Amino acid sequence: MNFAIVKTGGKQYKVSEGDVLRIEKLESTGEEVTFDNVLLTSDGKDATVGTPTVPGAVVTAKVLSNGKGEKKMVFRYKSKTRQRKKKGHRQPYTEIRITKISL
Repeated sequence: MNFAIVKTGGKQYKVSEGDVLRIEKLESTGEEVTFDNVLLTSDGKDATVGTPTVPGAVVTAKVLSNGKGEKKMVFRYKSKTRQRKKKGHRQPYTEIRITKISL
């Protein structure tokens, strides 16, 4: 089983071909995106660990959709002063499908 560890949006994801992921929003509106910041690749038998990245390794993905996540409530409160603030936040994301892992 081939897999790779990719860094995007300040997070690391373990991906295989055919996986569907929600990552931090990408500005790219094209159909295909490539990730060249690959930290580790494995072909099932042995792994290649990058220092800090694996040279020549590229992960290709297809953009499925863009959207916003579920609403999270932020509530700030100061006791005895009647100060309170309630605010909601929805984090934008991009949904992708991994199509190819090139070692």
